[in-house]
Amino acid sequence: MTVAENIYEYSENLIKSKIDEQTSEEIKKRIVDSIYVSYGARNAEPVKIAEKTLLPSKGKLNAPIYFRNRKASVDVATFLNGSMTRYLDYNDTYLSKEALHPSDNIPPILAYAYAKEESGDKIIKSIAVAYQVVGALSDAVSIRDRGWDHVTYISISSASGLAALNGYDKDKFIHTLNLAINNNISLRQTRAGELSMWKGATAANASRNSVFAAMLAGEGFTGPAPIFEGEMGFFKQVSGEFKLDLNKNYILKTMIKNFPVEYHAMSAVEAALNVKEKIGNEKIEEIRVDTFSVAHKIIVKDIEKLRPKTKETADHSMPYIIAYSLLYGSPNPSSFSKKYLEDSKILNLIDKIKVSISPEYDKMYPEYLPVKITVFTKTRKEESEVLFPKGHFKNPYTWEDLLNKGERIMDSRDRAKEILDAGKKFERIGAKEFFDVVNNTQ
Repeated sequence: MTVAENIYEYSENLIKSKIDEQTSEEIKKRIVDSIYVSYGARNAEPVKIAEKTLLPSKGKLNAPIYFRNRKASVDVATFLNGSMTRYLDYNDTYLSKEALHPSDNIPPILAYAYAKEESGDKIIKSIAVAYQVVGALSDAVSIRDRGWDHVTYISISSASGLAALNGYDKDKFIHTLNLAINNNISLRQTRAGELSMWKGATAANASRNSVFAAMLAGEGFTGPAPIFEGEMGFFKQVSGEFKLDLNKNYILKTMIKNFPVEYHAMSAVEAALNVKEKIGNEKIEEIRVDTFSVAHKIIVKDIEKLRPKTKETADHSMPYIIAYSLLYGSPNPSSFSKKYLEDSKILNLIDKIKVSISPEYDKMYPEYLPVKITVFTKTRKEESEVLFPKGHFKNPYTWEDLLNKGERIMDSRDRAKEILDAGKKFERIGAKEFFDVVNNTQ
C-alpha cells in the first residue's frame, strides 16, 4: 500500500466513524483559538498588502474573509485567513521530529466548507483528518535538516483534509495529494537568518495551493504519481522513506499557545516571569539559560537573533523574548514593535545572556519543553525551571483559559465569548453560522 493509499483509507474510516467527545472538544477549541489569533493580526501589514494585491476576488466557490464582511474565491480567502491565523505566531503547535502548527489546516477547510455548505460534524472530522496526517508526518521524519520547511507537511495534511471534506473517492483523493504536493515544497530559508513577512504566510500559501489542487482533482484533473514512492517522488527528493502511524491521537498532543512566541520559547517566558517576580527591579548582572538542541537550533543560534530587526525574527529569538519578559512581563502582540526592537534596555540584557545545551533536556524533548533560567544580581542568584508551560498537553487549556486568551487579544470579553460560544456548538451550526458570528466582530 502506498502512503497516499494509506492516508485515503484512514481518512475514509475517520469520516465514517464517530469522533470521541474529548477529541471533538479539543478540535473546537482550536477552531476558536485560530479565530482569536487571526483577530489580533487582522490589520497586520502583510495582511493589508495581501488584501491590496488579491482583492477584489470572485470565483466558482467563494468564502468570507475573517472580520471583513466580504468574500473572495476560496483559494484567496484561504490565503488571507491563513495569513491572519499564522502572523502573530500565536496558534497551536505540535512538537516531534518536526515542529509545526496544525491549525494552519483550519482556514482552508473552513473556507471550502462554507462554499460547499458542509455540516459542522463533517468539518470537525475533516479537520481531524488534517491534524492526524500532519501529526503522523511530524513523528515520521524531520525535513528541516534537509533544507525543507515544515510547511511542506501542511501541503499534505491540508490536501488530505480537503479531500476528506469533499468525500472524494480513492482516485480523486489521491490526485488531490499528488497535485498539492508536487509543486508545493517549501524551502527552510523561510526560517533562516533574518525572518521576513513570508514566515507568517507560507503555510497559508501551502493550503491555498491545496484548495486549488482539491478543486482540480474534483473535476478529474490528475497529478504525478506515485507522489511519495516515485522515481523522482517525495521520498527521493525530500524526506527519505518513512511509514505513517495514524493510530495514535495526535490532536490531544497539540498545544495551545499562552504567549505569541515560537513554541520552544514558551517555557522560557514562564521561567523568566517567575524570576522577575522574585528579583523585582534589581539590576541584572548575568543570565544563564539551559535549553535543548532543537530550541537552540531554531531560536538561538543565528546571529540575527541577538539583534532582531523584524517582528518575525524577534518572536523567534529566545534571547529577545527572555530579555523582554524579564524587563516588561508577559509578551503580547505589541512586544515586537519597533519601539522594543530598538530598546537599549532589551539589547543590553540580551548581551548578558549565555545559552547552554543540556544533554538531560535533549532526552526530555519533545515530551517535555524544559528550560532553566538563572539570573545573577549584585546580591543574589535566582533561578526557575519549567518543564511544560500552560497550554502544553500536560497542562492543557480549558475553555475558560481560552476565553481569557481571547479577551486579551480582542480586548473585549463579550466579543470573545460570542466566538467561543459559537465554537462550542460548531458541530450543530456549521461554517455559515460560525462565519456570521466571526464577521459580526469587527
